[in-house]
Amino acid sequence: MTDVDQSSLPGYTFIKTILELLVEDKDQLIVEAKQDELGILITVRVSEKDMGKLIGKSGQTIKSVRTLLRVIGGTANQRVNLKVLEPGEQQSL
Repeated sequence: MTDVDQSSLPGYTFIKTILELLVEDKDQLIVEAKQDELGILITVRVSEKDMGKLIGKSGQTIKSVRTLLRVIGGTANQRVNLKVLEPGEQQSL
């Protein structure tokens, strides 16, 4: 993994802005981005009550966000993936 500023990675600022507007518990919102040889992985954690808003009806909201991240990654010639952690789930490094 390379050491880069998260905010310079494609999609990080976009997803952080979108989620800050979507969730109610902004203090529970955690967005982290890492780059490796496979591309960029953006990991998101929200509060339990905001999880429904993030996923959306039948998963349509999160699916749309992932599609937009793919478009952003395509313009930067990077593969951008989004991982949503369950509330209370620990991220494995």
